[in-house]
Amino acid sequence: QVQLVESGGGLVQAGGSLRLSCAASRSIFSIDAMGWYRQAPGKQRELVAAITSGGTTNYADSVKGRFTISRDNAKNTVYLQMNSLKPEDTAVYYCNAQRGAERGYAPFDSWGQGTQVTVSS
Repeated sequence: QVQLVESGGGLVQAGGSLRLSCAASRSIFSIDAMGWYRQAPGKQRELVAAITSGGTTNYADSVKGRFTISRDNAKNTVYLQMNSLKPEDTAVYYCNAQRGAERGYAPFDSWGQGTQVTVSS
């Protein structure tokens, strides 16, 4: 079982950048896919970006071209580089492991505290 801790959030102005980190308590090498999610107040949690163990990435249309997900298995860490931030990116950001394709890449049941990202105009 892996424990995940998100960090790197903060308050930035529109157009700014942040780099989020997701530190795992155990090796993530054996985890097929990791994803970044976000949830704004009153809205459903949504998948922002995902990366498989093979390096294949997937992005929500709203962040494509602005966000980049990466993973460093040696450091047991997943990153989300966020550039050209917009006010609508404001949310709590979470990372989680994903089940395999046979399970529809659904996230695992447990969620961490996340990290707050606030983008001002």
